[in-house]
Amino acid sequence: MLKVGDRLPAGKLSEYIEVEGNGCSLGPNTFDIAELTKGKTIALFALPGAFTPTCSAQHVPGYVKQAPALRAAGVDEIWCVSVNDAFVMGAWGREQKTQGAVCMMADGSGTFTQATGLTLDLVAAGLGLRSQRYSALVVDGVVRTLNVEAPGKFEVSDADTMLKQAREVLAR
Repeated sequence: MLKVGDRLPAGKLSEYIEVEGNGCSLGPNTFDIAELTKGKTIALFALPGAFTPTCSAQHVPGYVKQAPALRAAGVDEIWCVSVNDAFVMGAWGREQKTQGAVCMMADGSGTFTQATGLTLDLVAAGLGLRSQRYSALVVDGVVRTLNVEAPGKFEVSDADTMLKQAREVLAR
């Protein structure tokens, strides 16, 4: 299982790009995790699924609201990672008004999530293998903080906790 001090697993994540530019075409674009994190500080939060109650009502809105403060603390990018395809993540991002604040990163086949060891088996509920709810502050590809929620909880992976940790870790 992923832990503080580990490098994020190698692999790819996808993001649905709404506007062409910066070498990205309109639609789903796939990015290499190692390349995308190189030299950057990322506030990454992962959740069980797009359009789900806690994720839509609390998790994503908290990071959208705190995006300016996280950037002021030294965070370059904020990623929301979910085991959904890029089209679903793009639609959810539009609904949540994340543009310019949070990158909605799709782990469509769950390969990144499986590589982290932070999977959540929701097969019995008809949702398949998903991600546990967690957050991590990642500096140059290395996990500096990791906050994994207990099943059914939303207490430690929120944006306020991440902001506090970013201020502490990045002030050093």
